[in-house]
Amino acid sequence: MAYVAVKGGEAAISNAHRWLAEDRRGDPSVPELGVDQVREQLSLAVDRVMSEGSCYDRDLAALAIKQARGDLPEAIFLMRAYRTTLPRLGYSQPVETGEMAVRRRISAAFKDIPGGQVLGPTFDYTHRLLDFTLAADGGLPAEAVEAVEPPPHPMATVASIFNREGLLQTDLPSGGDAEPFDLTREPMAFPAGRDQRLQALARGDEGFLLSLAYSSQRGWGNTHPLCAEIRVGETAVEFVPDELGFPIEIAELTLTECHMISTGAGGMETAPQFAAGYGLTFGHNERKAMSMAIVDRALRDAEDGEAVAPVQDQEFVLYHSDNVEASGFVQHLKLPHYVDFQADLQLIRRLRQEWFDREAALKEAAE
Repeated sequence: MAYVAVKGGEAAISNAHRWLAEDRRGDPSVPELGVDQVREQLSLAVDRVMSEGSCYDRDLAALAIKQARGDLPEAIFLMRAYRTTLPRLGYSQPVETGEMAVRRRISAAFKDIPGGQVLGPTFDYTHRLLDFTLAADGGLPAEAVEAVEPPPHPMATVASIFNREGLLQTDLPSGGDAEPFDLTREPMAFPAGRDQRLQALARGDEGFLLSLAYSSQRGWGNTHPLCAEIRVGETAVEFVPDELGFPIEIAELTLTECHMISTGAGGMETAPQFAAGYGLTFGHNERKAMSMAIVDRALRDAEDGEAVAPVQDQEFVLYHSDNVEASGFVQHLKLPHYVDFQADLQLIRRLRQEWFDREAALKEAAE
């Protein structure tokens, strides 16, 4: 009987897979959605999947989104699973975001920031009105667009500008040749160093980090910073092959970087300066980078013994920000828990019987 049940379960699962494939495809009379279309026209979704999936590959991210029917946490899970099959050849050199070929760069703190404001592609100033020309397969606006000179390259970061006066809290390089924490190969450990924290936040769920950042701004964390700079652009990645012994450029990544600043750093041994929060993500991912920077700023308070809110509790934040872990733990409740239920059912029946027996005894004693 057990064997029949297993076989029946396998058949049901196989049928569910086929049904899922049919649902994913939708109406066969509608043209199939191409991976290239997802990659080019749902680029912000692709960027989020790459960032939280810890794998920079636009085609794979687009394929994952298509396969997951647009469910981004499921697509992120697919990317993470594929990533574990890839060989590890080594570590790239630290990227120099100050050398970024900037497409967008703004500062809410400095109107006349050195290098200038570069508005770039953004929803910030659009009217939130449905564009029905898109439903009619409308293309780019018909009106001509004047050519714009690209911004100077490289463009100094706000951090480098601040550091000339020592106005910004900075992190000193680690001593010796200690390798940074690798969250993809090592389990979470506490207390978490900033390298581990930033890795976890970079992989963390955008919605969860956004909510934490919002809570901090509303008083649950006492962090309401200013956006010193957010920049989007392309940055070279270099790798040092053992057989060469010198760095070579192997790729160019689109990155989003954010610096959040607020007053509060300094003390007996340090002159007053701005405290900093930092965010860095794959692709064009501003909301995530900003949320990450705010949460990072809040977690730095915890290092100084100022943890009073959930956003400042590193175990709470880092353990619960991963949407793959969170989704798995919640969705496993859909799987069979028959033994657990039977145990709970027997317990409830026994407790009910004891309650009725007690009530009957009290009634009899009262009579």
